[in-house]
Amino acid sequence: MKILPAVLAATTLLASAADAEGITQFNIGLLGGENAQDRLNSNECLRKYAEDTLGVPVKLFAPADYDGVVQGLLGGTIDMAWLGASAYAKVYLTDPKAVDVALVKTNLDGSFTYHSIGIARKDSGITKLEDAKGKVFGFGDPNSTSGYLIPSVEIPKTHPAITRADLADGASGYFKTVKFTGGHEQTIVAVVNGDIDAGVTWADGQGNWEDGYNSGALRKAVDAGLVNMNDIVEIWKSEPIPEGPVVLRHALPEDVKAKMTELVKGLHARDKDCAYGVAAGDTAGFAPITADFYDIIVETRRATQGN
Repeated sequence: MKILPAVLAATTLLASAADAEGITQFNIGLLGGENAQDRLNSNECLRKYAEDTLGVPVKLFAPADYDGVVQGLLGGTIDMAWLGASAYAKVYLTDPKAVDVALVKTNLDGSFTYHSIGIARKDSGITKLEDAKGKVFGFGDPNSTSGYLIPSVEIPKTHPAITRADLADGASGYFKTVKFTGGHEQTIVAVVNGDIDAGVTWADGQGNWEDGYNSGALRKAVDAGLVNMNDIVEIWKSEPIPEGPVVLRHALPEDVKAKMTELVKGLHARDKDCAYGVAAGDTAGFAPITADFYDIIVETRRATQGN
């Protein structure tokens, strides 16, 4: 019986090693869109659950821009992230084997799409995109799907007077000038404060305008007290965009990838408040998705931006 404590200690040690499956730390990248501290706060519950699940330290990283997460995944310093479709396309076009597509955020109606939303202050007199001619227009980040890629392609198709060259950073053509704000939250705040006259952000397009829709950057901004939706108007809305994927670094042990996929997939059922913060609002949680769902975004990015 004297050997029992030693046996128990060894068993515990082996269990911890088995949980880690060869990793000593797990890093989650948080794509830009709101300020870093809010991103960290919203995902802290996921960090704790991941730490319990894997049995190793888990850290959150909130780089200043989208490319920080992209490069972290490519360089192996970030293990998991919820990417926008365009950011995923950049990863894929740089290294098709860098990450595995695992999950996608689902809307309350079960759909896997969202919209790029054009906004302006209600008192600006801008009620449609054409009214922003000669004004300052804002995009979020060059690696954002809804904050740049899709509007840069769709707007010239539906508004022939606006060319893709008019939508480049610093362009002075149809608009007085075009500015990249750095992210979705920054775009919303810049519109509210009058620093830009109009800009684009993202939302699922479902639910009530007054709430900032059900999920997305507008909903997060409402929750944070950054905007009263009655003070702004919608001036443009894209066609449905494929919601971005939760990806895991391909080189991770299969057991680690499986555990983290199951954790995020079951997060909504386990802790709705946590899922609300992680998924940027009211959603039906995360569901399995495959890489071919993003073929159209990969090809769009390849055609317009390379990688």
